[in-house]
Amino acid sequence: MTVEGGQATELRGIRDHPFTRGGLCAKVNHFLERVYSPERLLHPLRRTGPKGSSEFARASWDEALDAIAERLRAIVTESGGEAVLPYSYLGTQGVVQGMSMDRRFFARLGATQLRRDICGSTPAAGITATLGRREGLLLPEELVHSRFLVLWGTNTIVTNLHLWPFVREAKERGATVVVVDPLKTRTAQSADWHVRPLPGTDGALALGMMHVIVAEGLHDADYVERHTVGFEQLRERLEEYPPERCAELTGLEAQEIVDLARAYATTRPAAIRTLIGMGHHGNGAMTARTIACLPVLVGAVKERGGGLAGTTGYLFGVLDLDRLARPELLRESTREVNMVQLGRALTELEPPIRALVVYNSNPAAIAPNQELVLQGLRREDLFTVVLEQFLTDTARHADYVLPATTQVEHLDLVPSWGHTYLTLNRPAIEPRGEALPNSEVFRRLARRLGFEEPCFRDSDEDLARQALASGHPFLAGITYQRLCEEGWAKLAIPDDWRPHAKGAFATPSGKCELYSEALAARGLDPLPGYTPPAELQELGDRYPLRLLTTKSALHFLNSSYANLPRHLRAEKEPLLDLHPDDAAPRGIGDGDQARVFNDRGSLTLRARVGDRVRPGVVAVPSGWWASLSPGGRSANALTRDDLADWGGGGDFHDTLVEVARAG
Repeated sequence: MTVEGGQATELRGIRDHPFTRGGLCAKVNHFLERVYSPERLLHPLRRTGPKGSSEFARASWDEALDAIAERLRAIVTESGGEAVLPYSYLGTQGVVQGMSMDRRFFARLGATQLRRDICGSTPAAGITATLGRREGLLLPEELVHSRFLVLWGTNTIVTNLHLWPFVREAKERGATVVVVDPLKTRTAQSADWHVRPLPGTDGALALGMMHVIVAEGLHDADYVERHTVGFEQLRERLEEYPPERCAELTGLEAQEIVDLARAYATTRPAAIRTLIGMGHHGNGAMTARTIACLPVLVGAVKERGGGLAGTTGYLFGVLDLDRLARPELLRESTREVNMVQLGRALTELEPPIRALVVYNSNPAAIAPNQELVLQGLRREDLFTVVLEQFLTDTARHADYVLPATTQVEHLDLVPSWGHTYLTLNRPAIEPRGEALPNSEVFRRLARRLGFEEPCFRDSDEDLARQALASGHPFLAGITYQRLCEEGWAKLAIPDDWRPHAKGAFATPSGKCELYSEALAARGLDPLPGYTPPAELQELGDRYPLRLLTTKSALHFLNSSYANLPRHLRAEKEPLLDLHPDDAAPRGIGDGDQARVFNDRGSLTLRARVGDRVRPGVVAVPSGWWASLSPGGRSANALTRDDLADWGGGGDFHDTLVEVARAG
């Protein structure tokens, strides 16, 4: 960062960072335009018009915080703390501004607890049931040693750009790169082999592969015998999933399933890279569990460059997150709300939510079942506070909007979901206008509400130091002082990390659990299996097309950046991707306006007819704000808000729709 006269003038990547190597993606390359945007919120605002009208008056911090504290105190006195709901996720990407003083505040208040499971919790639950770990077994840098690399359900070039050089290096060393994805993404176009199953059928594909591997004796019998439980039960289950049946379920050719299974099992070392997209199905946990069996079955976990590579975010659970959040402040048992079902919580929950505090998120854009979410946000009896940098679709419905700092204006400790380097984010400039860090807002509210516990006086530096003090071996040698001097530090994990080369799984049995007694005890299927999407079984006749709401935008990060002029110009407009086989019988041509709809809502978008999607599938990009989209609605106007099989995530990729020519 270059700062001249107190103003940031240039942002660039650090070339000597071992993983990012100085690269900046299109999302953050022009981050300073966000910091200095004329639309940036610089002062507290008080609502003066109807909710959603964007009619606000400037307020002082004292006026705003006094009013907020008074209203929260009255609500808690009248209805108890659980009448208050916090709503947040990873908007700041850091633990100081995202899961410290805020968590303490709402625990002390006795607020309804938010289950923040919208992202990776479902696949993590499935992987944990199998391997005992949430993060997979293979570090991302180790992919260069792979000779058969399956990017399963991840658009790496768009969502994980810094990993792509490692994939490219593996390919230059002779690796075959396979992409498993219903969509022809940028990543799929750069692969050697693109496998295109129907959405939500990845588990059936994995079962078909395992059938071939076991039937042809391609599994590592010695490793399986010594380090797994339940192989014989799995072998019996696999009899139900021959390639022919799995071809019917997935929409693939049976021979392609056979070819993929043989290539994966016989090429050494073989790696599978998954992320979170497949977890957004009703069968998401079971799908992740089933795929996680593959590298164990073929013994890939023994070899450098082999195994299962997932998000690295869970490795940073070694930070002392409980010390940051102080759950002991919670004075009584309170109810929980899953963030996936915000619309239901605001419109159906009894006793009702009377106050909503949103920070690090934009639920009007990112939460499923958008119409129900907006209905809840428009309740005149709902007191809403939003901490934000811009007047988002959510902030437009707030009673008070409080200006938040950006990453270049506050201190934070930032883990990564894509690599193993912990970063200290230090402020480069003073906060613009009257913007404050989230942590400071909750400190000031705590004082006004009379919270006297010493932890509410901890500074941001105190919080960062506390997070680093867990004593976990992965944090060995990583101190606050070192981070101040060096900027980042790699977790103390060996480069060639093969924790299960000789077994030692962190499961109840100490082995990879192909059959899980723990799942059986919960009434869940103890073996890998496949269940079709619920909406397909219920509404498949009325709505024959499967909808994917994709992270295909190069310039949006979820809903962040989606309001900035440069990013909007680059993305141009949200398009409806439709295959010619589905477009022709509906009389829709490339460039025509088309209406995509179901019982939850409808959108009218320009159709892009081609083979980016396979027959039976349509795609709409996520991240667009409804207020900046055609017709004032975005992709989540259509999406489901039910929960996945286990783990708490949502099933929004199980959404079905119909499409008709507009006008």
